[in-house]
Amino acid sequence: MSKVTTNPAEKTDTGSDASLEAEKLKDADDRAFAHYFPPAHEKPAKRRKHHLFTVSPDIDTEALLANASEDLLSISAIAADLADDVEGSRRSVALALSRMADGVQLLVERALDHHEESQLKVQAGV
Repeated sequence: MSKVTTNPAEKTDTGSDASLEAEKLKDADDRAFAHYFPPAHEKPAKRRKHHLFTVSPDIDTEALLANASEDLLSISAIAADLADDVEGSRRSVALALSRMADGVQLLVERALDHHEESQLKVQAGV
């Protein structure tokens, strides 16, 4: 009587190929996840699409307000100058823009004054 034995399975590389493929997919998944969902401490600053200009985050409030004030004065001057060159409803629009810029410039100046006052209080220890 003969003993029936099973032949050992022939080794094929399909198992290692499949595990290698699975490992590659996992690595790709991890990279994609890390790119789109970085940890909170590593998140880059949120950028708005289609914007050409950004403001550096390390500029202090006083410098920002001073530059905004100067820019508003320039806008007002340009609009007032334009109002001198046009007539009718276009003149009214240019004057309105000049006056709006003047109003916003006053708001910025007041904010700058408040900022300077608070800085002086901090320095005085009040």
